[in-house]
Amino acid sequence: MAGTTVEPGTGGAGGAARGGSGPGGAASGAAAGYRPSATLPFVAEFRRQASRRRTQLALGFMVLLPLIILIAFQFDSGDDDDNGRGEFGSLIEFATTGGLNFTLFTIFVSASFLLVVVVALFCGDTVASEASWGSLRYLLAVPVPRARLLTVKLVVALAYSALALLLLAGTALLLGTLRYGWEPLRSTVAAQLEPGEGLLRLLAVLGYLAVVLLVVAGLAFLLSVSTDAALGAVGGAVLLWILSSILDQITALGVLRTFLPTHYSTAWLGLLSTPVQTDDVVRGTISAVCYATLFWGLAFWRFTRKDVVS
Repeated sequence: MAGTTVEPGTGGAGGAARGGSGPGGAASGAAAGYRPSATLPFVAEFRRQASRRRTQLALGFMVLLPLIILIAFQFDSGDDDDNGRGEFGSLIEFATTGGLNFTLFTIFVSASFLLVVVVALFCGDTVASEASWGSLRYLLAVPVPRARLLTVKLVVALAYSALALLLLAGTALLLGTLRYGWEPLRSTVAAQLEPGEGLLRLLAVLGYLAVVLLVVAGLAFLLSVSTDAALGAVGGAVLLWILSSILDQITALGVLRTFLPTHYSTAWLGLLSTPVQTDDVVRGTISAVCYATLFWGLAFWRFTRKDVVS
């Protein structure tokens, strides 16, 4: 896209509006009163993203999905013997035995794809959309330091991703409890857990899922600073996550599978077992943090060195 070029050394990489060294300008050469830390406040960016249609639709769907699942369960005629097969069928049977179980089922059906798409949407769209609208160069010309621009946008994207996860679980817990009651948590890998302990286990599951999804956030954010096409950044992150999941199913890869970012994505099931299995949870946490840090580091390195022309 043609437009004004903002070079790495100006407008966003620390270059501020220049002033003299006399009474009208700061000794450092920056305009009097200019503070990089005061540019692009977090609250302003948070409100700005809240006004966007994709944010409203994504968060709205997080609230709507548990209601859709709840309504779907009301069509159960009781004719199905096993509600499907294997672990999925067992979770369906448990889903209607209490609010905690309904929440667990909602998380289970959402974790592998829906939450991945939502996180990729928030983190992959945040910078690429500005570039596609042609407003990114104007933000840098304010001037907003590039590192601060990325930091604020990343933090806001992560905040909305966490909010989406909490809305999904919170709505499912509220609706499930109102419909099925406050009952013990049941699963195929654990003994019956009292509601208090079951709630703590669910919170631990949500925490681990949030950590695992940092990989998606990092990858989507890296793609977002590398392209002007927001859809490409979002779709690319989702497709790479799916590719990793497919490769993880190929046992011929042997020990190489443990290095895939999706290898420990279902380790949260160990948090529901009796006793709690945390070995894979620890490995998955370390893996996710390492991948996310790598992707975010590459994103900052890439963006602070590129010429912005859109």
